[in-house]
Amino acid sequence: MANETKKTTTWPELAIGLFEKLDERDARIDYVFEDLSVAVPSHAGADASHATWTLNGTLKISTSSKK
Repeated sequence: MANETKKTTTWPELAIGLFEKLDERDARIDYVFEDLSVAVPSHAGADASHATWTLNGTLKISTSSKK
């Protein structure tokens, strides 16, 4: 089954997928936020409750190869 797409349904799956893609490229992404509010869902679905996260600063996501 070529080009089969798997849907991400949990936060851990999203984090793992992001790390794997970044690691393939030895990449680094820097995000800078100023008073950004994010409603983070407790789970996937219309009935999810939300927690509000406020971000003010820099979030750095990076990988490095052990080669």
